[in-house]
Amino acid sequence: MPADAKSHVRLARPSLDLAAAERFWVGGLGLDVLYRHEGTGTTGDHSLLMAGWPDAAWHLELVGAPELAAASPPGPEDLLVVYLDEPVPAALVERLERHGGTRVPAHNPYWDEWGVTLRDPDGHLLVLSSRGWSNS
Repeated sequence: MPADAKSHVRLARPSLDLAAAERFWVGGLGLDVLYRHEGTGTTGDHSLLMAGWPDAAWHLELVGAPELAAASPPGPEDLLVVYLDEPVPAALVERLERHGGTRVPAHNPYWDEWGVTLRDPDGHLLVLSSRGWSNS
């Protein structure tokens, strides 16, 4: 079966601190913990946290691998954008900040015009966009 619009997407990224990442993505943004694995510490058996919204066609996989996270720091255009299709609620931004996020100016001024950019505890960027998006 080829990949198509019904194919689920996993966005995986290494994390320096899974507990801090969970506070941001779950406590701050409001994603659900979909799966958790406590790694043994042996080579290749990292701790995992999969977070997302239950009915979404994607989820975020955070891999507890400080050595990988340190070796591949995110760049200014490594963005996860959530299109809200409404103004970005100040309460959501404040909650993300209380849960370890830092509001930062966007590298691309488009995102400052159409949203709010926050850096998560691992340095990855989340954009909450007031715009909507459709692939059709």
